[in-house]
Amino acid sequence: MPTFHISSKKGDFSDTILMPGDPIRAKYIAKNYLDDFKKINETRLMLAYTGYYKNKKISVMSHGIGIPSSALYVKELISYYNVKKIIRIGTCGAIRHDIKLRDIVISLGASTDSKFNRIRFNFHDYAAIADFEMTYNAFLTAKKNNIKVHIGNFFTTDSFYTDDSMLNILNKYNIIGIDMETAGIYSVAAEFKAKALSICTVSDHIFKKEFISSKDRESSFNDMITLSLETALLV
Repeated sequence: MPTFHISSKKGDFSDTILMPGDPIRAKYIAKNYLDDFKKINETRLMLAYTGYYKNKKISVMSHGIGIPSSALYVKELISYYNVKKIIRIGTCGAIRHDIKLRDIVISLGASTDSKFNRIRFNFHDYAAIADFEMTYNAFLTAKKNNIKVHIGNFFTTDSFYTDDSMLNILNKYNIIGIDMETAGIYSVAAEFKAKALSICTVSDHIFKKEFISSKDRESSFNDMITLSLETALLV
């Protein structure tokens, strides 16, 4: 049934979905990786497609920028469309000097400066963590396909432009990726009994002042996409 934000019908979505932030990346994945795909949503230009990857039904849908947008779509996908497994495939920043542009990072958990989880967790700290089985399968898949990954803690922020003093703290605490969605996606998935994992490609190195162009972000990151799709086959 349609929701306020998704116009798809019941049964349009697979129970397993890949979620990039950018709708253009969702379209890219469908066109280049899925067989017999069809567009199932374009409301608010949040493009969604369902098709087949190695005979497994897979959906892909964009979730927008930030916790409010991504959490909204994750909640509706779980509650109204029976989605059970969510793999976020996005971009993130890095500050560790051993992590480079285009490296793939997998979030075991996500700290945050957002109040989103605190408000919903009776103003206590919520430990936003990935599903273990999905994380383990991603790790095995990366080794099998000779894809180098970094696995560790993310920092999910409400502010894209973070001051330098906070960056130094994140570096001190060995944060491997900075994004704007993971902590919220993990908590919503936990609340509504779904599984979630965040796999990102480093698009910006903050200390080195290096970045990947917005055009390349739309249609690259093929190792991350392959890793996510191969992981989806196992979950």
